[in-house]
Amino acid sequence: MGMNKAFIEIEGIPMIQHILSLFEKIFNENIIVTNEKEGFINFKKAKIYRDFIPNRGVLEGLYTGLFYSSFEYSFCVACDMPFINESVIKLLIKKIKDQDVIVPKTNDGLQPLHAIYSKRCLDPIKRIIESGRFRILDFYPFVKVKIIEEDEFIFLDPKRISFLNINTPEELNLVRKNL
Repeated sequence: MGMNKAFIEIEGIPMIQHILSLFEKIFNENIIVTNEKEGFINFKKAKIYRDFIPNRGVLEGLYTGLFYSSFEYSFCVACDMPFINESVIKLLIKKIKDQDVIVPKTNDGLQPLHAIYSKRCLDPIKRIIESGRFRILDFYPFVKVKIIEEDEFIFLDPKRISFLNINTPEELNLVRKNL
């Protein structure tokens, strides 16, 4: 994308600010994990941490965020998902029982970057990273995963916009055009 996606603007607001504005209404603690900590210093209400081991991808970011979280469970989302839906998040929270992961599944598959993780995931994630694997789904076989099927939340987000992540200039232009 030519720049940190978190700072790409949608309707004049950086994507990360769209996310944080919603999170500040829902959560008592907000954590940003980044390799570019200096760029986030203006987000005073969020705690900013560097990945323990930089450039290992989103799994390392997930590990770092869970490690620093003050809570047993954390909702984790990618910085390029500016249209997350409060009602969908709250539905996922209600599904927490004794699971380690609560992850929605759309027609596109599992949505591991729009999911809830417990601190019990830390050791399995660490073992997967140490084995040289870096995909979030790689540690799922070692924890209790609750999959929330699309029919359980689609009424809250019929267009599945909560799960839209913006990865290319073409996707960004399409989103801007359709707002």
